[in-house]
Amino acid sequence: MKRSLLRTNEELLQIYHRHVDTVYRVCFMYMKNRHDTEDMVQNTFIKLMKDKTVFKSEEHEKAWLIRTAINLCKDHFKHWWSKTVGIDKVPVKAVEQPFATKENFELIMSLPPKYKTVVYLYYYEGYSTVEIAKMLGKKDSTIRSQLHTARKLLKMEMEGEIK
Repeated sequence: MKRSLLRTNEELLQIYHRHVDTVYRVCFMYMKNRHDTEDMVQNTFIKLMKDKTVFKSEEHEKAWLIRTAINLCKDHFKHWWSKTVGIDKVPVKAVEQPFATKENFELIMSLPPKYKTVVYLYYYEGYSTVEIAKMLGKKDSTIRSQLHTARKLLKMEMEGEIK
């Protein structure tokens, strides 16, 4: 493996091992299958190898990787091939989930992308609404509103299952 512009192979391996699970989960929310998710995770770390960003902390590093992964996944679905195949034709159920899920994770996965991203970052990764707003390039109030709407949708879905 060639040496990155600013990072040694050891540094890249450390970053990879620290954040690969998080990047995988973020990509899985969008791609919904193991193979495409693995491709997006790989693309995220390739982008890291080529990028010259100097990280201020591990949190900055993690936020950069999450933002990059989200952008790559969104770009994937903007590509002409995805439009030709049709996202509605792709099976929604995942083939395999190699990471542990909580019982409500499937409900979160069924939310529209703008809601599930916010819910995931807030509840699973522990970011505040201000941090999520910075990551996604949106206003704080927009993030709080999306979180509120997502909670309502989840509550309606959970109450529907009880009845």
